[in-house]
Amino acid sequence: MNKAIFFDRDGVLNIDTINLHKIEDWVWIDGAKEAIKYCNDNGYLAIIITNQSGIARGIFTEDDVEKVHNFVQEELKKFGAHLDGVYVCPHHVEGTVAPYNIDCECRKPKPGMILQACKDFDIDVKQSYMVGDKQRDCDAGINAGVKGTCLFDGKNLLESVKKMLEKN
Repeated sequence: MNKAIFFDRDGVLNIDTINLHKIEDWVWIDGAKEAIKYCNDNGYLAIIITNQSGIARGIFTEDDVEKVHNFVQEELKKFGAHLDGVYVCPHHVEGTVAPYNIDCECRKPKPGMILQACKDFDIDVKQSYMVGDKQRDCDAGINAGVKGTCLFDGKNLLESVKKMLEKN
């Protein structure tokens, strides 16, 4: 079985600008590319787990989000790194766009995206970790049964990932 580090996106990999959906608005968090490469080089799958309620609210589309994630992969490739998977929850119960305006099982703090990634990539959740900048991110990891979580302080992601792994 594989092991993984699940990363929230906004506020962890990039500066959170609220409803980021344009490539030109992407700004990397310090140490983010290095943290992904560290996962790649140390036997961890690197997987994004992100709530994107702007889709349900009609602010942007799934295609907009996919374009951003394709850009991120290209940027990481230049750095010698890659994401193994990207999971997006487009839902929000208060959304205005059907069929996304539902109460789903994937919106963090629910563990649906993590559990799906575990099935898709044969991941041992008990050897895996969740990194997020909000408690709901960590709660999704806890609800999925991960080994450990990191409530990221926004400083340097690589340093935070290393500390999390040292503690566990």
